[in-house]
Amino acid sequence: MKKKSILTRSLYILTAMALGLVLFTTGCASTAETSELDKTFPPSDKVTTEKVSYKNRFGITVAADLYLPKDIDKSKKYSALVIGTPYGGVKEQGAGIYAQTMAERGFVAIAFDESFNGESSGEPRHISSPDIFTEDFSAGVDYLGTRPYVDRNKIGAVGICGSGGFALTATQVDHRIKAVATASMYDMSRVKRNGWNDSMTDEQRNKYLDQLGEQRWKDFENGSPQLTPPFPAEIPSEGLDPITSEFLEYYVAPRGHHPNSIGAFTITSDMSFMNFSLLANIKSISPRPILFIMGENAHSRYFTEDAYKMAAEPKELYVVKGARHIDLYDRKDLIPFDKLESFFRANLK
Repeated sequence: MKKKSILTRSLYILTAMALGLVLFTTGCASTAETSELDKTFPPSDKVTTEKVSYKNRFGITVAADLYLPKDIDKSKKYSALVIGTPYGGVKEQGAGIYAQTMAERGFVAIAFDESFNGESSGEPRHISSPDIFTEDFSAGVDYLGTRPYVDRNKIGAVGICGSGGFALTATQVDHRIKAVATASMYDMSRVKRNGWNDSMTDEQRNKYLDQLGEQRWKDFENGSPQLTPPFPAEIPSEGLDPITSEFLEYYVAPRGHHPNSIGAFTITSDMSFMNFSLLANIKSISPRPILFIMGENAHSRYFTEDAYKMAAEPKELYVVKGARHIDLYDRKDLIPFDKLESFFRANLK
């Protein structure tokens, strides 16, 4: 019983609470609400930012922040990047840091909220869907490629944490994405189905699936889906394992806290991930290039290392010395922006 309890708790922590979700809303935030939600990083005087929205192929309205170089000449064509958040995080956090910094370097960039979350629409709230989250990357390409100042042949993708897996999966089938990079990647379908470090047994998986089936009946009778536990209001002083402690250092502490990131998913979202292999066709990305970035001390590095082994050439693995998993969310002194710029400059041409 103790082993099962630890496993269940770890699944919730590592695939839901600790990776962050978004504040409960009933649709896209209004302009007034948006103006009150500050980003977790300072603005750049080299960049202009605009709130935009667009439909994905499921008809869900995706909310995004568009970052443009301040000196952009809209009569010309620019390379562009669609950038996903850490799993369930919001565009005002790490994805916005990446988008703003790459815009400072001359790229057009968008950071977006996944469907059902943040300022994006979709009901019920807080669903997590591997298919739809993957589609959100392609919807970003739809939007960018229809801007008159974007070169359709020069669009790339960046995925951070869980969105790294979604970015790769989108690139497998969306040939409009010419190059893709991941940072601190999590393979969410793998960790949901196999547990942390692939430690889940068949017996444990079957029992968990039985629990999810029972939860569906409860949700149906209640008229709304139950969520996993949200972030605590404060970081507990004791009883935390090292991985949970690291995530709470970002999502709960002032460093990365945002009111739209409460750390809760619908429990039954796990069924989709357990039935959906995100990286099954990663080899098909070739001959388009992949850049894998991970921290030397990241607890999640096995996801990146294994994805790198699975991928075909051209591919590159870049290890950031001294960096942990969350450091590649926001530590501009550690995130290798020079490497990202050179990678996309060389391959978006």
